[in-house]
Amino acid sequence: MQKLQEYLDAHKVCEIHPSDIAKLLKKLDDDDFVHALKLVPKNLLGDVALALPDRYFDDIVENLSVDELSHAVAELESDDQADFMHELEEHNQNIASEVFKTLNEEDKQEITKLHTYNEDEAGAYMQLEIFTADKNEIVHGVIKRFGELRKSKTIQNIQNLFIIEDDRTLRFTVGLDDLLIFDFDKTLLENILQSKDSFEPKKAQDTEDIKDVVHYFEEYDLSVMPIVNEYGILLGRITSDDVYDIINEHATEQMYNLAGVDDDAEDDDGILKAGKKRASWLGLNLFTAIVASLIIGLFADTLQSMVALAVLMPIVASMGGNAGTQSLTVVVRQLALGDISQGDAMRIIKKEVSISLMNGVLFAIIMGIVAALWFDMKMLGVVIALSMVINLFAAGFFGAAIPLFLKRMDIDPAIGSTVILTTVTDVVGFFSFLALATWILL
Repeated sequence: MQKLQEYLDAHKVCEIHPSDIAKLLKKLDDDDFVHALKLVPKNLLGDVALALPDRYFDDIVENLSVDELSHAVAELESDDQADFMHELEEHNQNIASEVFKTLNEEDKQEITKLHTYNEDEAGAYMQLEIFTADKNEIVHGVIKRFGELRKSKTIQNIQNLFIIEDDRTLRFTVGLDDLLIFDFDKTLLENILQSKDSFEPKKAQDTEDIKDVVHYFEEYDLSVMPIVNEYGILLGRITSDDVYDIINEHATEQMYNLAGVDDDAEDDDGILKAGKKRASWLGLNLFTAIVASLIIGLFADTLQSMVALAVLMPIVASMGGNAGTQSLTVVVRQLALGDISQGDAMRIIKKEVSISLMNGVLFAIIMGIVAALWFDMKMLGVVIALSMVINLFAAGFFGAAIPLFLKRMDIDPAIGSTVILTTVTDVVGFFSFLALATWILL
């Protein structure tokens, strides 16, 4: 808490960044956190709350009055206001309702508007604070108006001027650096028509999938993108800082899904909730393990007659599982980045199968020699070598095919892929190894 006080004393309010305060707050225990929260400047409370992990939000709400929460919301930009109120509604619907009543009408309308969108739609992430000008405005007047708005802090973090028609249809997007080299005595439209540069806007619809919007930012190296409705009417903008947050959220979600855990449950402090989510996947894993064990049970007589098979059997399944996980991870990530088109399925499968087969042959030769020398049985080396080639072929094929199939079915490719793949590689590995051993060695 002392470090926070020292930090606040050493900086002017205008120089303080909410993320720096959040870092200091995360280092405190529960009692110090509550006391330190009172030191945070009121105009930064909302930003600090959103910068902290979700588990801190309950403590913040419980230790702030309705008036303090209302002030924190009022200081935020529209998209952050909507996020804050959404978190507040999940924490306590009654408090959220009280806070909402105290807000001014403009904030209420903006929050309500943003909450009408689904969480996967671009409109849910847009800021409604935008700098616009009519195409027939004189440049000098536009720059003067921008300066006045900026001084009054009515608009912040502005990189582009959006030029609109009388009905607010978006026509052009002009960077502020380009605006400064325009002829100040001419209209915006005159300057644009005389320029050799293109000011056609890269835009997205409010109902468009936010993942597609993220790809636009990556593809065109954008810092901001205007959001329009189906008629081309300008509604708001999405900025690069929001896109970074979305990318991090999606990356975290995919990592959790591949591991069979729920990202919402893991962000919650509740042990029971997270435990239940994990237990459901562990239960499925148990079922698939039983299936693999049943395959082994079919060859009980073979295993009893040759102990070496029991020693070598896990190697086949392990190599297949690891090779499959490599293919699965690569394909899931490429799908998330949009690097795989609809016609790319066969190319990806062929590539992953080829890589797995190449490695399968290499390690089959190595393991075949090791097994033959270890147990002084040449044919045992042949058995494990053939089994490894078969299992790594299956690993490459299913490691690529499973996420591609799930994507085709509009299911997140990361969900359940690992469990399905592990089952396949275990079953194919155990069955091929023991079946070949029964056929060749006995």
